[in-house]
Amino acid sequence: MHPHFLLALTPLLLLTSIAHAADCDNAIDQATMNQCAAQQNKAADKELNVLYQQITNRLKSTPDSKKLLVGAQRSWVAFRDAECKFSSAGVEGGSAYPLIYSNCVTELTKARVQTFKNYLKCQEGDLSCPVPGA
Repeated sequence: MHPHFLLALTPLLLLTSIAHAADCDNAIDQATMNQCAAQQNKAADKELNVLYQQITNRLKSTPDSKKLLVGAQRSWVAFRDAECKFSSAGVEGGSAYPLIYSNCVTELTKARVQTFKNYLKCQEGDLSCPVPGA
């Protein structure tokens, strides 16, 4: 095959994969469902990382609290991964495993996102909140 022909096909292939990935609401095959679950997982993880950065920035003046957050987050990641490995063990090795595992990670990540959002909404003087207000 001529190299220019392959280059000419590249935009078409990219458009096809983008269009295919964009139709998560109507995904009917396992590969597409797995891909969509991975995209949702990536989006939740990105949101979590943004919030984590905001919290660590607020904790700059309290290094002990920041250290506790880092430890808690590492433990949470270990828990999340272990929990999702356990909860998807029934389909391990099967074509649905990526979907089941990714959905678990996404759901737990969304719950952690909500926890972080709550931390960022702490009111001045709230002694039960570990993150100082902005």
